[in-house]
Amino acid sequence: MSRDGFEGVSAPVANTPSPSSAVVASTETLSQLEFDRALERVAAYTVSDLGARAVRLRRPSADLAWVRGELEDVTLFRRLFVSGKAVEPLPVQDVGPLVARVKTPGSVLEAGELNELGGALRSMHTIRAALQALEDEAPRIAAMAVELPPRTVDQNITRAIDPDGTVRDEASPELLKVRRQLRAKRKTLMDFLEKLVVERGCDRGDVTVRGDRFVVPVRRDDRSRIRGIVHGESASGGTLFVEPTEVVELGNELSALAAEEARAVLAVLRALTDGLRPHADAVDHGLAMCVRVDDLSARARHAAACDAHEPELRAERRGLAIARGAHPLLVSEGDSAAVPFDLDLAPGEHVLVVSGPNAGGKTVLLKSVGLLCCLAQAGILPSVGPGTILPVFRRIFVDIGDHQSISASLSSFSAHLTALRDILTEADDGSLVLLDELGGGTDPVEGAALAGATLLSLNERRCLTIATTHLSELKELAARTEGVVNGSLHFDVDSLTPTYRFVKGRPGRSYGLAIARRLGLAPEVVSKAEELEPHGAREADAILAELERREEQVERREESASHQSARMARESRELDELRSALEQRETDVANRMRELEREGRDQTRRFLLEARQRVEEAIAEVRTAKDEAAAKAARRHVEQGVREQADALAKLQRDGWRVTTKNGQSQISGRSASGSESSGGRRITLESTSQSHGRFADTPEQQARTEINLRGMTGDEASLVLIRALDDAVAAEVPFVRIIHGKGTGALRARVTEVLRGDRRVRKFAAAPPHQGGNGVTVAELLS
Repeated sequence: MSRDGFEGVSAPVANTPSPSSAVVASTETLSQLEFDRALERVAAYTVSDLGARAVRLRRPSADLAWVRGELEDVTLFRRLFVSGKAVEPLPVQDVGPLVARVKTPGSVLEAGELNELGGALRSMHTIRAALQALEDEAPRIAAMAVELPPRTVDQNITRAIDPDGTVRDEASPELLKVRRQLRAKRKTLMDFLEKLVVERGCDRGDVTVRGDRFVVPVRRDDRSRIRGIVHGESASGGTLFVEPTEVVELGNELSALAAEEARAVLAVLRALTDGLRPHADAVDHGLAMCVRVDDLSARARHAAACDAHEPELRAERRGLAIARGAHPLLVSEGDSAAVPFDLDLAPGEHVLVVSGPNAGGKTVLLKSVGLLCCLAQAGILPSVGPGTILPVFRRIFVDIGDHQSISASLSSFSAHLTALRDILTEADDGSLVLLDELGGGTDPVEGAALAGATLLSLNERRCLTIATTHLSELKELAARTEGVVNGSLHFDVDSLTPTYRFVKGRPGRSYGLAIARRLGLAPEVVSKAEELEPHGAREADAILAELERREEQVERREESASHQSARMARESRELDELRSALEQRETDVANRMRELEREGRDQTRRFLLEARQRVEEAIAEVRTAKDEAAAKAARRHVEQGVREQADALAKLQRDGWRVTTKNGQSQISGRSASGSESSGGRRITLESTSQSHGRFADTPEQQARTEINLRGMTGDEASLVLIRALDDAVAAEVPFVRIIHGKGTGALRARVTEVLRGDRRVRKFAAAPPHQGGNGVTVAELLS
């Protein structure tokens, strides 16, 4: 087995430790567990033959670190696959043999072979880039990326060779030159021959080629019309293919050019092969990387399809816990009747004796445990649920089915004895032993004695052993021996059908006579059989029946309690969801109110700015007016602006906001959809030092101040007050305004700077002298 856990690829795979070389399970054991069939289910998810082969060659390993790493990779890749971020494998061809030839000095690959290598290299680079993209999210997967040959290697191949395997004319200057000469010489030759055919009256067909010579078809009777070299004849012998004497020299020149072309092509192929040779090992590594991704992707997709989970692995080979385990073949085949089982063996419980009726699922349980363990130790997520704990076994032994061999003169019992001999010779505390119908095939008394001795020996060695049986003696052995426990598969007493539910700690009844009666065996025969059954067996069966009845009552009560608990939990979840929905709704309403508040502030500021613009234009017209008529026009312009702003504010109020002025404060109030003020609404108050904010004053000179105090205001409030103060100052022709904003965090000073810098009426502004407030005061000089 290679370093990456499978054969067939010569290069190692990054971050994949070497599995143990010891054989965990023999070929016969894997065959009895149908391990290869399970691998085929996984291989079906690969995209390349190499990937499928890698899956098929997987074998169980006892190397805990390797097994754990493989399962972690599959789990991580499955998570990426489910989220749509997994690296998609590409169907890379097996270029290993070509790489091996490249490594031979002096070797030259054909054009088609180089094309195949170039395509493989392009796929390798694509996969490598996808792996590297996972560096942050899945560094373990990203670490699978390996160094590859430079992109110039495959790009040179693409530039030199067409997809159909033809070497391009532009592959080298020499090739381009000779091919141009070839085409010209060939045209000259073809033109001459076609003209000759017409002149000599040869009507047997067009010019053709025999060998590497151009010839014309001539009837044998017309042979004298064209003199030259005969290069063959038709199947009937009636037509000769003649190379006219006149073109023999042209043909020689053409052959020489063709040989020169072949040399030029060979030179191109040699150069491309030589360019690959230093990177041959890197190509091997890239191929292994692609196979690793294909193999890993297949295992991840199979795990997702089977709802398989990563088990907890332990080095201690004592006890195991399988949660919602299922036979991998039944799950992958989509068998809806497959019933998951729970199996829990404590560290001190070494031997499990499973009893019960035929067709009750005992053998399926046995195979399931063995196959799940083999798959897990081969790096494949087994079909188990969360909470599963599996030891990593050094050896796995199985004795299932009929090994009768006529050619080897072995009876069924002899074959079982041979298997038991090998198991008792090699099994130890690191082994898993699975025995089906232990003690069968011979006299029941002797068979029970031999089976009991076998189980006791395995128990003493602390081998984890699961054995199925019908023998009552083995059930009793489990009941009185420390380390040996009974188990059974539940059977529906009313319908006499198996439910396949595993029950630990209780032996199973065989139900042989009950099934015989249900199948219509003569009543008197069944009655006589019941009489012949040993008294102790009848008592034990009655005790088991009573135990089953009581367990079913307990189960029904637990199920009822479970339903009630589930209903209460569901109601609690619904209340939590309703509470969350109400909280979310409150949050949405609060967010909407904040948004409406912001919109109201923005609209108010925009209206005031437009009004200020109207005033500026009116003042400019008044200053330039030459007569009373012009002054009246300017006044009408101002009044028009005021009316327009009043209309806009009225519309704003109709749309859900009201702007009012009261006691020197501008207020913006939100309204509900019905038009009434919302009880949960917000009111925005914008303070000002001016005593009249609800209208434009007729005498701005009376309102103009050379100093305003903005401390304690918000940024928006300060902007509005400052703009109004500038309006009044400009109208009153005040030369400067002293603005007190304080030092604080600097936010208010920044807002003042923003307003002053954007107002074209401000000539300049700066901080006041230190003795007049310094950075806490800004002095703005206005245009006269």
